Formats: sequence, structure tokens, C-alpha cells
Amino acid sequence: MGAFHAYDIRGIYNKDFDKNDAYKIGYHLVGLLKTDKVLVGRDVRTSSPEIFDFLCRGITDAGADVYDIGLSTTPMVYYSTAKYGFRASVQITASHNSKEYNGMKVSRENALPVGYDTGLKEIEHKIKTNTPTPKSTKKGRVVDYNVRDEYITFLKKYVGDYSNLNIGIDCSNGMAALLIKELLGDTPIYLYDELDGTFPNHEANPLIPENVIDLQNLVNQNGCDLGIIFDGDADRVMFVDENARFISPDLMIALLGHYFLEEKKLKGLVLQDIRTSKAVGEYLKPLGGEMRTWRVGRAFAALKLREIDGIYGGELAGHYYFRDFYYSDSGLMACLIILDVISSFKKQGVSLSQLISRIETYANSGEINFRIENKKGAMDAVRDHFMTVEKPTASFDFDGYRVEFPDWWFNIRPSNTEPYLRFIAEAKTQKLLEQKVSKVREILESFS
Repeated sequence: MGAFHAYDIRGIYNKDFDKNDAYKIGYHLVGLLKTDKVLVGRDVRTSSPEIFDFLCRGITDAGADVYDIGLSTTPMVYYSTAKYGFRASVQITASHNSKEYNGMKVSRENALPVGYDTGLKEIEHKIKTNTPTPKSTKKGRVVDYNVRDEYITFLKKYVGDYSNLNIGIDCSNGMAALLIKELLGDTPIYLYDELDGTFPNHEANPLIPENVIDLQNLVNQNGCDLGIIFDGDADRVMFVDENARFISPDLMIALLGHYFLEEKKLKGLVLQDIRTSKAVGEYLKPLGGEMRTWRVGRAFAALKLREIDGIYGGELAGHYYFRDFYYSDSGLMACLIILDVISSFKKQGVSLSQLISRIETYANSGEINFRIENKKGAMDAVRDHFMTVEKPTASFDFDGYRVEFPDWWFNIRPSNTEPYLRFIAEAKTQKLLEQKVSKVREILESFS
């Protein structure tokens, strides 16, 4: 099996895992999380019904009940897990991956993520070494469990008056289409709002530029104030401005501060991942936000936000986490709050691009990938060079290295699943950025 990863179980269905693996995962999950009931939701991929069937067989053969919420967004599973006191839940999804993929996102009590180091490794080991034996004394059952209405009611608390905005929305044929019109109605201009697990129009990954082109064209053709695009399971959301320019998702962490720190008068900690623009913390500081930096991925971010009791947080990949959402991420909740902020600024005569220009004060390289086998040696070489020739103002040594200097910074980190180093840098000027990136390429050339 090649489907077990740091954050979830995911791979090409019937290659990296199959229905028999799904059965075993369900069976062993019950013992791992010591529960007699498991909440299960699923996305619209064509393989999801079969995975659901065999996962449920495993859970019920282990003596636990399945609470089936049917088609759902991943955040709907998080919400229901915490709200209704489940000690275990599974969302069947491959998130933003293409149609041949599927997988599972596993959570425990309070919607805390179960990652490779917190349980998935143990399940993987048991799949390889143990043969499940159905419980002879008690077999679980599958119960239909309606959480949709309650979840919609919760999200509606964040719906504002957006009547001054012309909004374009690309649902990517994914799970956002399940709920979005109940929140925003028919007024926005929608793209690909039919649930279709074959993703016939584009892959449900907004971080790939070609997947955003249709939304950008929609914004240009209809004079929209902004465009919104969701990934496949609606735990991530990204935006383009009125000029159809894609907005780096980490910058929206700063924009969210106008809601939580300014409008709601909350003061406290805000979480960012190690790749986040330095501009975000600089923008939020006058609003009362104090930044904390942590590792990439929900398996780490949701736990850290809870640990520090942060108000909210976000990632470069478009995940946004909220204390009021059980410290979990929700693309729809983020979307509603961000729309509220954009609407408020438009009333003041400030467009989205103008607002972002106030935040975006650094030249940014974007994430650059280097194919390197000796990742640790290469990372150390980059870090050691710059820390020798310049005096850093801050450094972090988790999730690779982030090193900050007075007028620039960089993060270099290894991919969890591929022989790649991922590098990102920012500088006060484009010329300085180009110089630093050129030097990094020179250092890494000997490792390629």
C-alpha cells in the first residue's frame, strides 16, 4: 500500500489501495480510537460508494455503528464530529486530486486530525500484519444521520449582506456545490456547480493556474468584483481580484484580521504556516494580531491552533482554521467571512486589488521545486551559506528551515512524498529577490 501519508490516506484507487484495504481500515479504526460509533461522510467521486460500502463493513464487523451523513464536504464532517461528540470520523475524499484518486481523512474526538504519527501508521501496520476477524458477539449497524440542516444553520450565522458585490464562483464540480446556493442563493454567477466526481471541466485543485483560467475569464467577462474557487472537498478556498489576478492564499490571513481583530474586537494569536508572507504579520500587528508560525498541513495546524487557543489561522495552500469552528478548517466559512470584509471595503470605495496591495509589500518567488534526493544535505547547504554571510533576525528549524533577514527571508522544506525540495522566498525588491533565488539555484546545482 502506498496510500498512507502524513496527513491522510490517499492514492490511486485500485492501485495504491482497494476495497479490501478500505474494509481493514474500517475494522482497525474502531480499535485504534476505542469507539462504538463512527461518523462517515463521502465526496462525489465515482469510487466513493464502493469505498463507503467496504469501510462500513469493516466498522460494523468490528462491532461499531456507522453514522452515515451521505454526501458531504470535509468540513461538514469535522463540524459534526465535534458538535455531536463522535470519537471517530472518516471523510472519504481525495480532496483536490484528479478523478482516479480517492482516500480518507480521519478524525478523532473534537475533530482532531489523525495523521501518520498519531494513528495512521498503526493502522497501516495492522493492515500488513493482522487479519480482521468479525466480532461474534456484536455486529454494528449503519444509521442514516442528517446533519445538513444543522450545519447550514451554523454557516448562515456568517452570511452577511453582499448585495453590493458582483461575485463569480467556481465550484470545481466538487462538494462546495452541495451547499453553496443555500448560503449565497442564485445571485452569484456560478461555474461548474453540478456535483460530478469525474471533474469534467478541470481538476479540483485551485493551486494549478490552468484550473483557475475559466474563473478568471468569467470575472473579466462579467465585471465581477471578485472570483471564488473551491477545491474538491471544500476545505480550501481561493480568490481572484476584480482584475482576475490570482491572490496568494496566505495574504487572505491578513484580510481575515479585519473581521476577527477589527470588527469583532478580538485580540490574540493568529497561526500561519512556515511559508506565509512576512507581510501578513506586519499587517496584522497594528490590528492586535500576534503571529505564531507552525508546520504545513491540517494534521499539525489544527492541533497547534487548539494548543495556543488561537483566534484563527491559515496556510499558503488555502486552508483557514477557526477557533469558532472547533479549531478546524472550512472553505465555506472562510468564504463567507472574506466576502463580508470585501463588501465592507467596497462600501468605502476600496476594491479587492487595492486592499491586497496594502498587504502585499514583498516581491515573492512563489514555491519553486527542486528534484533532489539528498534533501537534508541540500537544505543544510542553503541555510548554512546565508546564515554565514548574513545575520538573521529570526530562524525556524521545523518543516525544513525558515530564515529571516532584515530585507528578505526564505523557507526550504522537503516534500513528504516526493524527491523534491520546495523553496520560497520574499524580498523588499524584485532585484534582491532575483539575486537570492539565483544564488540558491547555484548552491543546489551540485545536489541535483
